[in-house]
Amino acid sequence: METVLGRAMHKFFLFAMLLVVWLGAIGCSKSYIPNTDVEDTSDNRKVISFCEDYRKAVEEKNIGRLLKMASLRYFEDGGNTNPEDDLDYDGLKSYLTTTFVKTQAIRYEIRYRRIAKDETKKVFVEFSYTASYRIPGLKGEEWKHTVADNRLELVPEGESFKILAGM
Repeated sequence: METVLGRAMHKFFLFAMLLVVWLGAIGCSKSYIPNTDVEDTSDNRKVISFCEDYRKAVEEKNIGRLLKMASLRYFEDGGNTNPEDDLDYDGLKSYLTTTFVKTQAIRYEIRYRRIAKDETKKVFVEFSYTASYRIPGLKGEEWKHTVADNRLELVPEGESFKILAGM
């Protein structure tokens, strides 16, 4: 009887130890902002809130709001060494008021993947997006659909941010 009881106690203690380790691992796990892959912190929530305002401004084609969100130091290099496709603040303004304004029925969804900061306090927001929109085409209006990854570069300004690149 003692060996059966001893084995049962050993199994119970082994189970209890595994349960304690498992519960400890759960207690130490990070929590994430819902529908993102971003750790839930007050700083990250502030960044996501700003980015959601940006996303909504895109869907609403609110050019004034988008320009207010962009830094006067905005610069986009097109991801290559070709200077012909570089875009500064004035180029962004021109694009928004001539090309973007023609876009209709925009649906812009974002899945936030990562937020990082550097020593200069720039904030890098990596995300995947799905965009569906209607544009004028040769045979009338055409629907376009894009799925891609992108990164917004933000700089803190007061209680908010300005977009340096990535629009």
